Amino acid sequence: MRRVLWITEHYPPSRGGMSQSCDRIVRGLRGAGVEVDVAHLTRRAQPWGVTREHGGRLVTAPLGDDTENALRRLWTTLTAEDLTGYDHVVAFGGVYALLAAPVLSALLDAPLVTLLRGNDIDVGVFSMRRRGVLADALRASARVCVVARSHIPLVTALAPGAAVTFVANSVDTAHWRILPSERKRGLAWRDEHVREGRRTIGLIGQLKVKKGVGFFLDALAASGHAETFHLLLVGEVEESVTEWLGAREDSVPHSFLPFLDRYELPAVYASCDLVALPSFYDGMPNVALEAAALGVPLIASDGGGLADVADDEIGFVFRAGDAHACRAAIDRAARADDAELARLGTDAAERIRRDFTPAAETAGYLAVLDAVR
Repeated sequence: MRRVLWITEHYPPSRGGMSQSCDRIVRGLRGAGVEVDVAHLTRRAQPWGVTREHGGRLVTAPLGDDTENALRRLWTTLTAEDLTGYDHVVAFGGVYALLAAPVLSALLDAPLVTLLRGNDIDVGVFSMRRRGVLADALRASARVCVVARSHIPLVTALAPGAAVTFVANSVDTAHWRILPSERKRGLAWRDEHVREGRRTIGLIGQLKVKKGVGFFLDALAASGHAETFHLLLVGEVEESVTEWLGAREDSVPHSFLPFLDRYELPAVYASCDLVALPSFYDGMPNVALEAAALGVPLIASDGGGLADVADDEIGFVFRAGDAHACRAAIDRAARADDAELARLGTDAAERIRRDFTPAAETAGYLAVLDAVR
């Protein structure tokens, strides 16, 4: 049986897309027979400990205020618990996972596989604080995995000769669907909050600068279609966005909902005609896969992994950062009739069901582990 030490800052009960992705990949590998011990470098105030999970162990390692001590203590914990004999060490994104993994890989005499998510490479390659850690990890890695094909040249620019593999994120469409009660709740929300005749555009997740929300709002205002739509912003919204919308309260209809756990979202998707992802750069957002899997067309840039998911067959795509192209995509969405939106949604759901499956994701990582010895 293959044994993997998996080092990450993102694992349940932590929230957010990276934690969801980490949990999904680990469960897939464990289900395929790989024993995965997860070292969770958590920022929560939790006690140190080692517990059994199905298919491996969970090493809870609180970073606290002294991260150097925490990372050194992790090695002490691993040796005290006799957690050795690994075939691979995997770093799943984040500064401290990338800092610790090359050292632990050398100490355990196991090859390092580094899984980069969007910000790890998009921002890390240009960050004075993170670039050295990132470069060291890439040079020490027997294989680097990315979730966007466009990240491959960024990796090779920082670590020439690095072996890089693209493995897409996934969504389990057998379990990810809108129940009748959720659809009813979503439609009831629309009836209460959205004026008849307007279409709802969802902007969902951690709505940061890189997500291009302000850029999208400017494009929407300039498109002449601001009152065609009702914006539903769900999650952590930056203050500049709330200020922008507050200044245009009457001209850009909108609503806010707080950050929601993943399984609270189907009713939200049921209330949306479209979901917008106008990112300047990105990994492969779970929101894109989740919305498309539920038959919601996308208004999306081609930033990062979005280019690997979306095109004009399942939505309205524009070049990242191109204001004119974004306005044109909004115009196309505004002019689309109900039949076109339904067709785009049907094709989106079929694409995700066919091409972005957990089985394919797990197979991709198994192939990497098999190739790296």
